[in-house]
Amino acid sequence: MSQPTERNRLDGEPSPYLQQHADNPVNWQPWGEEAFERAREHDVPVFVSIGYSACHWCHVMEEESFADEETAALLNESFVPIKVDREERPDVDSTFMTVSQLVTGGGGWPLSAWCTPDGKPFYVGTYFPPEPRGNHPSFPELCRRIADSWSDPEQREEMERRAEQWTASARDELESVPDPSGASDPPGSGLLDEAAATAMRSVDDEYGGFGASGPKFPMPGRVDLLMRAAARSGREELLRAATRTLDGMAAGGMYDQIGGGFHRYAVDREWTIPHFEKMLYDNAELPMVYLDGYRLTGDVGYARVAAESLAFLERELRHPDGGFFSTLDARSRQPPSRAGDDPDERVEGAFYAWTPEEVDAVLEEPAASIARARYGIEPGGNFERGTTVPTLAASIAELAAEYDRSEAEIGEILLESRTALFEAREERPRPARDEKVLASWNGRAISAFAAAGDVLGESYADLAAEALAFCRDRLYDAEAGRLDRRWLDGDVAGPGYLDDYAFLARGAFDVYSATGDVDAVAFALELAEALVDDFYDPDSGTIYFTRDPEGVTSAGTSGTNPEGDGTLFARPQEFADRSTPSSLGVAAETLAVLDGFRTDDRFREIAERVVAVHADRIRASPLEHVSLVRAAERVETGGIEVTVAAEEMPAEWRETLAERYLPGAVVARRPPTDSGLDEWLDRLGLDDAPPVWRGRDADGDEPTVYVCEGFTCSPPETDLDAALEWLADRE
Repeated sequence: MSQPTERNRLDGEPSPYLQQHADNPVNWQPWGEEAFERAREHDVPVFVSIGYSACHWCHVMEEESFADEETAALLNESFVPIKVDREERPDVDSTFMTVSQLVTGGGGWPLSAWCTPDGKPFYVGTYFPPEPRGNHPSFPELCRRIADSWSDPEQREEMERRAEQWTASARDELESVPDPSGASDPPGSGLLDEAAATAMRSVDDEYGGFGASGPKFPMPGRVDLLMRAAARSGREELLRAATRTLDGMAAGGMYDQIGGGFHRYAVDREWTIPHFEKMLYDNAELPMVYLDGYRLTGDVGYARVAAESLAFLERELRHPDGGFFSTLDARSRQPPSRAGDDPDERVEGAFYAWTPEEVDAVLEEPAASIARARYGIEPGGNFERGTTVPTLAASIAELAAEYDRSEAEIGEILLESRTALFEAREERPRPARDEKVLASWNGRAISAFAAAGDVLGESYADLAAEALAFCRDRLYDAEAGRLDRRWLDGDVAGPGYLDDYAFLARGAFDVYSATGDVDAVAFALELAEALVDDFYDPDSGTIYFTRDPEGVTSAGTSGTNPEGDGTLFARPQEFADRSTPSSLGVAAETLAVLDGFRTDDRFREIAERVVAVHADRIRASPLEHVSLVRAAERVETGGIEVTVAAEEMPAEWRETLAERYLPGAVVARRPPTDSGLDEWLDRLGLDDAPPVWRGRDADGDEPTVYVCEGFTCSPPETDLDAALEWLADRE
């Protein structure tokens, strides 16, 4: 029998992850109907391998199995092998990951799935070694067993029955929506306190974070809800849990102590050893939490961590024209001081780890000793091959006592030493960079830089605006109302998913809040309209992650939607917060926020319906649905609105808002006079002023502020402190 596939077809795919596999002897196919048609023609299963370019274990499995000629021959003869970049195809990843979690109780990347020719998985797992290891079968032997079972009619029947059961369960998990007619009231703001109480049960009181062992993930949404609940209730234990987590992450090896920015997660309880990938989304989500930590506690160290993380993004992941790339790899070639017999060998963490000798080669005494003590760089190390991942192993006060110097002197020595170590590290072989510009992840980065503009200075807001312009120019078709997902060196792939629309819409709105640019809020409204048209199902009352493949296009024409993917066995919804926030939650909250900028209640009605339809799910597990909890609270309370009528935000008002913790507050700027507002309304295509601006002009020539909470507003004030006192008196 001839092979199902003739060659590896990834050479024509722009994805850096797929390009990493384009030279494999495996006849990889990109995801699509053509690959499944080949499987049906040859009556063979499909092997789907899902990963991403910075994934360490994806690299390992590629080198051990996919680059091996014998293993490749086995795959080529018995399967149609498909390789998927999860960052470009989050819908495929979501559906298969759901099966993995339902069947095995876990998941991760690389995600490996064997499927029927119509795409229904009957065997799933993650990394498989080339030889049996512990409870893991060898990858080649597993492939042989599956191929043999498929050839046996009775065993194939069982495999197909299992595939039907698994996909039915996954479809129920991903697509199920309660009967909208029986939907209960929106779950309400009390859930935030319930979620915080649940989070407290898993807090690590010693090292911070959640769980008493490794690995530990940052979970910024949980830290955010702890801070919100602490501010609301005044309970010190909630604030301690949040700050201990912020402190633990910032002092450990998960934070890049030399160059700033966060690695993906820590493998241990103490936050010491990370998985070294640096992801755009982590370095967007975490700075926002640290900025709020600064506002809530006044600890300038949190503002420093946020600033350094955003500086890392600007320095190492920013396109010259403004957009942000996706990831830095975990691995790189060893620096010359550590290069062995194979100078081209790529080693995880090689760029970031240090030996005492490498520090001594850069710094003179006593700076070298002080730096080694500060960062815990000792002989033998805390990591592989005798190297050390820097942590904050000694405080400045401890170093001052040990070296009989003032804390100011130690601080100055460390500042100069860190700069010198950073410059020396820049000469090392660098980790590879995945230069995809994803609309969704850029949306979160835009929100982070906009938030920093409020706290750290206007230059951050300028970077947010430039990234927004990049995405709008390269990924958005205004005439069609279509947002694409990915830009890569001029090549665009789409269409966008719900997270692309929701995250970028929120980012655009945050740029408006930070800068007063009406074009930004107009873009946010355009994206929200397209989001509703393409992803909201009025019959079921939910917002799906993908378009309906048989539904209505954004242009409003009925029939088959060519932008949908009929090869997937489910149309997912994204309920839970994972490494990024729930797109469903962000979409609902963003619609509720943007409703104030419309003259009808359409967006609010949709947001209210979504959280009401899913109220039972949210109530059952609020901690897993933090973004939906925030959306429900916004729907119920309306949140805090600060409307500023002025030509320019007064500098002292900026400083006041930068220091005040107002979680989820919307800052809505507008021109001081109705005549100036008319120009804005023309830009938005509105005949009347929307609620957030209506009747809120300036008092004479003075900048004027209106503060609202719970659908009740303060009198107009020309003194921001007075308006905030009105808000404080309501608490």
